[in-house]
Amino acid sequence: MDRELKRRRDKPSARKVVRIPAGKKSVVLGVTGSIAAYKSAELASLLVKQGHEVFVVMTQDATEFISPLTLQTLSKNPVITSFYDEKENWRPGHIDLADRANLLLIAPATAHVIAELAHGLAGHPLVAIALATRAPILLAPAMNGKMWQHHATQENVEKLKARRVEFIGPEEGMLACGYEGLGRLWKLNDIAFRAEFLLSRHDKLIA
Repeated sequence: MDRELKRRRDKPSARKVVRIPAGKKSVVLGVTGSIAAYKSAELASLLVKQGHEVFVVMTQDATEFISPLTLQTLSKNPVITSFYDEKENWRPGHIDLADRANLLLIAPATAHVIAELAHGLAGHPLVAIALATRAPILLAPAMNGKMWQHHATQENVEKLKARRVEFIGPEEGMLACGYEGLGRLWKLNDIAFRAEFLLSRHDKLIA
Protein backbone atom coordinates (compact mmCIF):
# COMPACT_ATOMS: atom_id res chain seq x y z
CA MET A 1 0.00 0.00 0.00
CA ASP A 2 2.85 2.39 0.84
CA ARG A 3 4.43 1.73 -2.54
CA GLU A 4 1.10 2.43 -4.29
CA LEU A 5 0.71 5.77 -2.47
CA LYS A 6 4.28 6.70 -3.35
CA ARG A 7 3.66 5.81 -7.01
CA ARG A 8 0.60 8.07 -7.13
CA ARG A 9 2.43 10.87 -5.37
CA ASP A 10 5.40 10.73 -7.72
CA LYS A 11 3.28 10.58 -10.89
CA PRO A 12 3.34 13.97 -12.65
CA SER A 13 -0.08 15.62 -12.56
CA ALA A 14 -1.70 16.46 -15.88
CA ARG A 15 -2.95 19.98 -16.58
CA LYS A 16 -6.70 20.14 -16.25
CA VAL A 17 -9.25 22.33 -17.95
CA VAL A 18 -11.71 23.57 -15.37
CA ARG A 19 -15.08 24.54 -16.78
CA ILE A 20 -16.92 27.30 -14.97
CA PRO A 21 -20.62 26.43 -14.71
CA ALA A 22 -22.78 28.35 -17.17
CA GLY A 23 -24.66 31.23 -15.65
CA LYS A 24 -25.23 34.93 -15.78
CA LYS A 25 -22.23 37.01 -16.72
CA SER A 26 -21.84 40.65 -15.73
CA VAL A 27 -21.37 43.06 -18.62
CA VAL A 28 -20.53 46.68 -17.91
CA LEU A 29 -21.83 48.65 -20.90
CA GLY A 30 -20.13 52.01 -21.27
CA VAL A 31 -21.94 54.69 -23.27
CA THR A 32 -20.13 57.85 -24.38
CA GLY A 33 -21.12 61.14 -26.02
CA SER A 34 -21.67 60.15 -29.63
CA ILE A 35 -24.84 60.59 -31.67
CA ALA A 36 -24.76 56.77 -31.86
CA ALA A 37 -25.40 56.66 -28.10
CA TYR A 38 -29.11 56.13 -28.78
CA LYS A 39 -28.23 52.69 -30.20
CA SER A 40 -27.01 51.61 -26.76
CA ALA A 41 -30.65 51.00 -25.80
CA GLU A 42 -30.97 48.21 -28.35
CA LEU A 43 -27.54 46.86 -27.45
CA ALA A 44 -28.46 46.70 -23.76
CA SER A 45 -31.62 44.79 -24.69
CA LEU A 46 -29.63 42.32 -26.80
CA LEU A 47 -27.21 41.64 -23.95
CA VAL A 48 -30.06 41.13 -21.49
CA LYS A 49 -31.76 38.74 -23.94
CA GLN A 50 -28.50 36.79 -24.11
CA GLY A 51 -28.96 36.15 -20.40
CA HIS A 52 -26.39 38.56 -18.99
CA GLU A 53 -26.58 41.03 -16.15
CA VAL A 54 -26.01 44.47 -17.67
CA PHE A 55 -24.76 47.51 -15.78
CA VAL A 56 -24.71 50.75 -17.77
CA VAL A 57 -22.14 53.47 -17.08
CA MET A 58 -22.57 56.73 -19.00
CA THR A 59 -20.40 59.78 -19.49
CA GLN A 60 -22.08 63.12 -18.89
CA ASP A 61 -22.04 63.87 -22.62
CA ALA A 62 -23.85 60.59 -23.31
CA THR A 63 -26.78 61.74 -21.18
CA GLU A 64 -27.40 64.52 -23.73
CA PHE A 65 -28.23 61.87 -26.36
CA ILE A 66 -30.13 59.25 -24.35
CA SER A 67 -31.76 59.24 -20.93
CA PRO A 68 -30.22 57.21 -18.10
CA LEU A 69 -33.76 56.21 -17.18
CA THR A 70 -34.19 54.49 -20.55
CA LEU A 71 -31.07 52.40 -20.02
CA GLN A 72 -31.96 51.71 -16.40
CA THR A 73 -35.34 50.36 -17.50
CA LEU A 74 -33.84 48.17 -20.24
CA SER A 75 -30.93 46.86 -18.15
CA LYS A 76 -33.01 46.51 -14.96
CA ASN A 77 -30.09 47.95 -12.99
CA PRO A 78 -29.13 51.45 -11.76
CA VAL A 79 -27.14 53.56 -14.20
CA ILE A 80 -23.96 55.34 -13.09
CA THR A 81 -23.26 58.75 -14.65
CA SER A 82 -21.03 60.30 -11.98
CA PHE A 83 -18.89 59.47 -8.98
CA TYR A 84 -21.57 61.29 -6.98
CA ASP A 85 -24.13 58.60 -7.86
CA GLU A 86 -22.27 56.32 -5.45
CA LYS A 87 -23.04 57.90 -2.06
CA GLU A 88 -25.28 55.11 -0.73
CA ASN A 89 -22.52 52.55 -0.25
CA TRP A 90 -19.26 52.71 1.68
CA ARG A 91 -17.55 50.96 -1.22
CA PRO A 92 -17.19 53.00 -4.43
CA GLY A 93 -19.69 51.69 -6.98
CA HIS A 94 -17.26 51.90 -9.89
CA ILE A 95 -14.79 49.65 -8.07
CA ASP A 96 -17.56 47.17 -7.28
CA LEU A 97 -18.48 47.07 -10.99
CA ALA A 98 -14.82 46.75 -12.01
CA ASP A 99 -14.48 43.70 -9.75
CA ARG A 100 -17.80 42.20 -10.80
CA ALA A 101 -17.41 42.65 -14.56
CA ASN A 102 -16.79 39.70 -16.85
CA LEU A 103 -16.58 42.14 -19.77
CA LEU A 104 -16.31 45.89 -20.20
CA LEU A 105 -17.96 46.89 -23.47
CA ILE A 106 -17.86 50.54 -24.52
CA ALA A 107 -20.25 51.26 -27.38
CA PRO A 108 -20.14 53.83 -28.77
CA ALA A 109 -16.54 54.77 -27.93
CA THR A 110 -15.63 58.34 -28.91
CA ALA A 111 -12.19 59.63 -29.84
CA HIS A 112 -12.15 61.43 -26.50
CA VAL A 113 -12.75 58.33 -24.36
CA ILE A 114 -10.26 56.32 -26.44
CA ALA A 115 -7.66 59.01 -25.68
CA GLU A 116 -8.54 58.92 -21.98
CA LEU A 117 -8.15 55.14 -21.91
CA ALA A 118 -4.85 55.25 -23.80
CA HIS A 119 -3.40 57.74 -21.32
CA GLY A 120 -4.76 56.08 -18.18
CA LEU A 121 -6.99 58.94 -17.08
CA ALA A 122 -9.66 58.35 -14.45
CA GLY A 123 -11.76 61.51 -14.36
CA HIS A 124 -15.15 59.80 -14.51
CA PRO A 125 -16.53 56.37 -13.53
CA LEU A 126 -16.28 54.73 -16.96
CA VAL A 127 -12.55 55.24 -17.44
CA ALA A 128 -11.92 54.52 -13.75
CA ILE A 129 -13.61 51.13 -14.23
CA ALA A 130 -11.40 50.49 -17.26
CA LEU A 131 -8.32 51.11 -15.11
CA ALA A 132 -9.50 48.97 -12.21
CA THR A 133 -11.03 45.97 -13.98
CA ARG A 134 -9.17 42.85 -15.02
CA ALA A 135 -11.98 41.80 -17.34
CA PRO A 136 -11.58 41.88 -21.14
CA ILE A 137 -12.33 45.25 -22.74
CA LEU A 138 -14.12 45.63 -26.07
CA LEU A 139 -14.46 49.02 -27.77
CA ALA A 140 -16.84 49.87 -30.61
CA PRO A 141 -15.73 53.27 -31.94
CA ALA A 142 -18.08 55.83 -33.49
CA MET A 143 -16.93 59.26 -34.66
CA ASN A 144 -16.26 61.50 -37.64
CA GLY A 145 -14.09 59.71 -40.20
CA LYS A 146 -11.34 62.34 -40.13
CA MET A 147 -11.19 62.06 -36.35
CA TRP A 148 -10.87 58.27 -36.60
CA GLN A 149 -8.10 58.48 -39.19
CA HIS A 150 -6.16 61.20 -37.36
CA HIS A 151 -2.67 60.10 -36.31
CA ALA A 152 -3.41 60.86 -32.65
CA THR A 153 -6.47 58.60 -32.62
CA GLN A 154 -4.66 55.82 -34.46
CA GLU A 155 -1.72 56.03 -32.03
CA ASN A 156 -4.15 55.73 -29.12
CA VAL A 157 -5.84 52.73 -30.74
CA GLU A 158 -2.47 51.01 -31.21
CA LYS A 159 -1.54 51.69 -27.57
CA LEU A 160 -4.75 50.06 -26.42
CA LYS A 161 -4.38 47.09 -28.76
CA ALA A 162 -0.89 46.54 -27.33
CA ARG A 163 -2.60 46.25 -23.92
CA ARG A 164 -4.97 43.61 -25.36
CA VAL A 165 -7.97 45.89 -25.62
CA GLU A 166 -10.13 44.64 -28.49
CA PHE A 167 -11.88 46.73 -31.13
CA ILE A 168 -14.86 46.08 -33.38
CA GLY A 169 -15.36 48.61 -36.16
CA PRO A 170 -15.92 51.29 -37.10
CA GLU A 171 -17.61 50.66 -40.44
CA GLU A 172 -17.94 52.82 -43.52
CA GLY A 173 -21.12 54.68 -44.38
CA MET A 174 -23.01 57.95 -44.07
CA LEU A 175 -22.11 59.72 -40.83
CA ALA A 176 -24.26 62.05 -38.73
CA CYS A 177 -21.92 64.95 -39.52
CA GLY A 178 -22.90 64.69 -43.21
CA TYR A 179 -19.68 63.08 -44.41
CA GLU A 180 -19.50 59.60 -45.84
CA GLY A 181 -16.58 57.52 -44.63
CA LEU A 182 -15.16 55.27 -41.96
CA GLY A 183 -16.61 56.04 -38.53
CA ARG A 184 -20.05 54.45 -38.12
CA LEU A 185 -20.79 52.27 -35.12
CA TRP A 186 -20.52 48.60 -36.07
CA LYS A 187 -23.72 46.56 -36.43
CA LEU A 188 -25.29 45.93 -33.03
CA ASN A 189 -25.90 42.21 -33.58
CA ASP A 190 -22.23 41.78 -34.44
CA ILE A 191 -21.15 43.72 -31.34
CA ALA A 192 -23.36 41.51 -29.17
CA PHE A 193 -21.97 38.41 -30.88
CA ARG A 194 -18.37 39.52 -30.26
CA ALA A 195 -19.22 40.24 -26.63
CA GLU A 196 -20.66 36.73 -26.32
CA PHE A 197 -17.49 35.27 -27.86
CA LEU A 198 -15.24 37.11 -25.38
CA LEU A 199 -17.39 36.00 -22.46
CA SER A 200 -17.40 32.36 -23.55
CA ARG A 201 -13.65 32.44 -24.17
CA HIS A 202 -13.16 33.02 -20.45
CA ASP A 203 -15.30 30.04 -19.47
CA LYS A 204 -12.25 27.80 -19.70
CA LEU A 205 -9.42 28.27 -17.24
CA ILE A 206 -6.18 26.35 -17.32
CA ALA A 207 -5.52 24.91 -13.85
